[in-house]
Amino acid sequence: MPEKQYVIDALSVQESWRIFRIMSEFVDGIETLSNIFPAVSVFGSSRVAENDPVYGIARETGRLLAEAGFSVVTGGGPGVMEAANRGAHEAGGKSVGLCIQLPKEQAANPYANIRMDFRYFFVRKVMFVKYAVAYVILPGGFGTMDELFESLTLIQTMRIKPFPVILIGKDYWRDLVSWIEKTMLSGHQMIDPDDLELLHTVDEPRDAVSLIKRIVIV
Repeated sequence: MPEKQYVIDALSVQESWRIFRIMSEFVDGIETLSNIFPAVSVFGSSRVAENDPVYGIARETGRLLAEAGFSVVTGGGPGVMEAANRGAHEAGGKSVGLCIQLPKEQAANPYANIRMDFRYFFVRKVMFVKYAVAYVILPGGFGTMDELFESLTLIQTMRIKPFPVILIGKDYWRDLVSWIEKTMLSGHQMIDPDDLELLHTVDEPRDAVSLIKRIVIV
């Protein structure tokens, strides 16, 4: 057998076994998280330090969500994720951390009382949305934007039931929301006017939680 053909066949076998690893992550995720509904997924930067005001806002958000009866789901890492898990943990709620294996390892925070480790981003993303009745998004970078726009896309295309997508921190989000309104909608008609109603922007954690309680029927 030519060497090149052998390499191709070996890679094909590896790809086939990868399917079983993917399946096992879905099975483990569903079995582990089946009792966390209703949950709210909270996203934001891993770079936020404990003395940053955003950390305090995320911690308060996690506490209020737990006190309102919601499980709090984060990516399980530091920064905003740690703060939200910490608030939920301190309130005696279900504090869920869905960690991801990365080349540069991101240490798991100690405040998740339910923790899972994922190899595949897309499996992890399914778990973020599967049991969520809302997304709460605090200031963050590319990963945070990814979760924001994926949630909007899933709702817009009716792949999931609509739920509140709430941005905390009006000053941080102002330019992005303005660009969506002025450029995507008014300037180029890339979205419909109704699509703007998918986003809610607040400053205070209590306003985010009140909005969820008002909109969500569990």
